[in-house]
Amino acid sequence: MLAAVEVGSGGALQVIFERLRSRAEEPVLWEQGREVSAESLLAHTAAMVVHLKKSGIHSGCIVGFCGDYGLATVSIFLALFELKAIAVPFSVGAQAELTLLAGEAQLEFWLDVPTLEVKRMRERPADHPLVMRLRESGNPGLIVFTSGSSGKPKAILHDVQRVASKFVTPRRGWRMVLFLLIDHFGGFNTLLACLAYGGTGVCVGSRTPMDVCAAIERARADLLPATPTFLSVLIASGAWRNHNLSSITLVTYGAEPMPEVTLRRLPDLFPTADFKQTYGLSELGVLRSASPKNDSLWLRVGGQDFETRVIAGILHIKSKSSMLGYLNAPSTIDSEGWMNTGDMVEEDGDLIKVIGRQSDVINVGGQKVFPLEVEAVLLANPEVVEATVFAIPHPVLGQVVGARLSLQAEVDERAVLEKIKVHCKAQLQKYKIPMRFELVGVDTHGSDRGKKIRR
Repeated sequence: MLAAVEVGSGGALQVIFERLRSRAEEPVLWEQGREVSAESLLAHTAAMVVHLKKSGIHSGCIVGFCGDYGLATVSIFLALFELKAIAVPFSVGAQAELTLLAGEAQLEFWLDVPTLEVKRMRERPADHPLVMRLRESGNPGLIVFTSGSSGKPKAILHDVQRVASKFVTPRRGWRMVLFLLIDHFGGFNTLLACLAYGGTGVCVGSRTPMDVCAAIERARADLLPATPTFLSVLIASGAWRNHNLSSITLVTYGAEPMPEVTLRRLPDLFPTADFKQTYGLSELGVLRSASPKNDSLWLRVGGQDFETRVIAGILHIKSKSSMLGYLNAPSTIDSEGWMNTGDMVEEDGDLIKVIGRQSDVINVGGQKVFPLEVEAVLLANPEVVEATVFAIPHPVLGQVVGARLSLQAEVDERAVLEKIKVHCKAQLQKYKIPMRFELVGVDTHGSDRGKKIRR
């Protein structure tokens, strides 16, 4: 049984910094073929603190920066937290939206990662009530954004001390791939796990199957956290056949439902690995989870500081590490601390299975279609390597079903499509059968966050 850890006046972040100091020459990052020690990371962090102070950044300042995981960005995170500032990370893929998102986050400073030049973004300090509340607490903050798939991205403000509190209890450290993006809450969760548990973060730079496989092989990573869409693309790419991935002993997947056919194929890539479904939301944090067996999509979620309940088939969660709120929208957390996740689930005792997002359901003349159900039928065809089902507006029915397919190379596309249509008619009710099929490249199904695009 793990011993309890006393958290001092410096909070959970102090515990993480003390653990880093105790690791000295042990590696905490792997970047471009070299290992970075805890001592080196802390030295870079100390220098960054001095630089940021000279640039006018202090407690409560809202500071944005853009990049990917590496020594520079991780030391920026830690320096901002030491200064009790509010970090707003952006991935490289978010550059097209930077002007919009910077305004929604009320950025006060911009830090250019390559040059470390600091630019003041506004003359008057941000005065949002949630920001003022965080400043009064004296705790550092983090702002991340929702994906914006159903409208304008929402700016989520977190108290980092609250987020870090779940990492105080010691656990096993992993050499884990930092696959999830720097502005993805799951990615931030992965980084804190590396720093708090004595692990090593493997920086990949690019999320192509080839580059991820190469990083796993070179760094001897033992944990790959990824999305089901990326894992499907990885299977289809064949890149895994050209690399030694035997060091991976655990693959975790989350952020969207996992197709059963993809889960069944994963042991071909990682024959010695366990597979674990995770569950979390940017607003609430990442919950502890466990499945009854490796190939099961059923799981238990919850753990310390989390409560769950299911109402009318929708999962609701209460979290002690939940967000302070949105900076640009009303909170979705009620007065008792519960949030409707929008995830539809089935129940079996204390187990749940996520069957899709409420917002993704296709309404065909009043009949509900769950994209995952149709995708499972499409993926049952061996010629189909990936499938994405989405809604198409219809003047009479409101919506009908559409599907994007990626097929195996060198197949007769027309013949395969006819076979798929016959298969759908045999397996699906008429209103669930896609009315339109699009053939696309396998790498076009996911966003830069590795999640399916159903628009």
